[in-house]
Amino acid sequence: MNPFTALRLPADPGLTDDQVRGAWRTIAAATHPDRPDGGDPAAYTAAAAAYAQLRTPWGRSEALADLLAGYVPPPDPPARTPAAAAWRAVVVIPARIRHGRPGRLAARAVIAAAIALAGTYLIPGTPSEPAVAAGAALWWVLTGRGDLAPPPGR
Repeated sequence: MNPFTALRLPADPGLTDDQVRGAWRTIAAATHPDRPDGGDPAAYTAAAAAYAQLRTPWGRSEALADLLAGYVPPPDPPARTPAAAAWRAVVVIPARIRHGRPGRLAARAVIAAAIALAGTYLIPGTPSEPAVAAGAALWWVLTGRGDLAPPPGR
């Protein structure tokens, strides 16, 4: 997408902030989806993206350089389904443990297991026994995230 075309501006390095802002306001007023006639959401979205790119002198120079070099941005990656994202999160857990702090994670696991066992032996057969075990497991899961390496891509 050519941001200069989206705002109906010439690809000129001498454009000022006021010229870009004025072009944006004109197009936004004519295409905004809240207009009584429904506007043009596609044109409004394109103009908003173009304004975000061209609103600073640095952004205009980058857009002009990309335009002159014939740069074509890569296509958006295909959307992942929630099931695929969940499966990927499970698959990378061993690597996140290995590259994180496995010693601290193991120490937390031992502490959680000791609390669960202590609850089992100290208060057997009461309704609070499974609650203590579940609480220890939940504590381990919630506090252990800090001992894992960041997921790939972050």
